[in-house]
Amino acid sequence: MRLSDFDFELPAELIAQHPAAHRSASRLLHVAPDALTDLHFDALPSLLAAGDLLVFNDTRVLRARLHGRKASGGRVEALVERVTGACEALAQLRASKPPRPGTRLAFRSSGATVTGRAGEFWQLRFDEPVAAVLERDGELPLPPYIAHPPGAEDERRYQTVFARVPGSVAAPTAGLHFDAPLLARLRERGVGFAFVTLHVGAGTFQPVRVEDLSLHRMHAERYEVPAAAADAIAAARAAGRRVVAVGTTSLRTLESAADAHGRVHPGAGETRLFVTPGYRFRVADRLLTNFHLPKSTLLMLVSAFAGVERIRSAYAHAIAQRYRFFSYGDAMLLERAPPDDA
Repeated sequence: MRLSDFDFELPAELIAQHPAAHRSASRLLHVAPDALTDLHFDALPSLLAAGDLLVFNDTRVLRARLHGRKASGGRVEALVERVTGACEALAQLRASKPPRPGTRLAFRSSGATVTGRAGEFWQLRFDEPVAAVLERDGELPLPPYIAHPPGAEDERRYQTVFARVPGSVAAPTAGLHFDAPLLARLRERGVGFAFVTLHVGAGTFQPVRVEDLSLHRMHAERYEVPAAAADAIAAARAAGRRVVAVGTTSLRTLESAADAHGRVHPGAGETRLFVTPGYRFRVADRLLTNFHLPKSTLLMLVSAFAGVERIRSAYAHAIAQRYRFFSYGDAMLLERAPPDDA
């Protein structure tokens, strides 16, 4: 398939700029093989059965954006992609001129030195631990399609209630719909929970620049599957229960950690998994996800999971019904398409 196969027209007013009043107050479109059903997110427990397993991504979003100046006085913006050592990190840099190794950067109350280049990222050595700098001087890195600067509402809502492991520059947005009362209702219904970690990188917002999708290369993202999660997935599959990936990040983690027989192995690693139609999924039976950008790798992934025509119909329906799109928007529950339909 080609990049242009994943384009669609989205009215700008449907791009959610703020979250719903309450996390579980979002809308939910259930995309089944033969029907589209409009629901609210708090109806999710009724769509699950005792023994089903929800797999969440427990990554925590860093305050990864730093504003500062070079020694020359020119403005610079750093988006920390990955902390590589106590005082070292890889970052995207925006400046009027590309900095050279040795360039000093001054942030609000701290500084860093550019030490080199690693592909599309710059290597930075901070004067003190990176975690402390980001917490004190950093800004929450809202996606580029959200027009307002981050405020108190974003500090609270652009983070899942189960966020635990710092490391992402973007939220695993399907998880944003869950609040404590909804999680309690799911537990009461007998639904199981498992937690994996995938740290979302800045590359998640990079556009696909090639029409021939076979030429696209994904950015690397770190993941970890604890033994408890691998055991819970194996138990659910053995009992004939459904495994539900909460978000594309959880789904990519499961697929990256699974062998050819669908067994998910515990451990940590990096993934560059690029999922397009024709991919054969090995673990998840359902996918809970938000609505994704035109021509994005995530739109390709959900099309592979539920079927290209089903996703086209679902998106057309969502636009007609005025669903809210992207990070702060509404959600879909997708049933995995039979292999011949994907």
